[in-house]
Amino acid sequence: MANANVTQFTDANFQAEVLQSDLPVLVDFWAEWCMPCKMLSPTIDALADEFKGRAKIGKVDTDSNRETAVKYGISAIPTVIIFKNGEVAKKFVGLQSKNDFAAALDSLAK
Repeated sequence: MANANVTQFTDANFQAEVLQSDLPVLVDFWAEWCMPCKMLSPTIDALADEFKGRAKIGKVDTDSNRETAVKYGISAIPTVIIFKNGEVAKKFVGLQSKNDFAAALDSLAK
């Protein structure tokens, strides 16, 4: 992981890192073989820097963490879900612009 502000979420730490977080959490569900996921990666990195201290930004490798991917009905990647207080607040499927994600985070990161 190139960006220190991007957290690696797993089946093992998802509860503590995402669902119990005091901050809004943006989770990028991705896989190594997914080209659109790789295209989204710089956007996720930029958001992690921009929202440091106001939101938590991280990724779930769906190949390695199937339990979490299945729990949230991930059938297409990339899928980005923003959680607030342990609940799904916003879900994006496919490539989206940084502005779309930022607007959603801004509305939750108060």
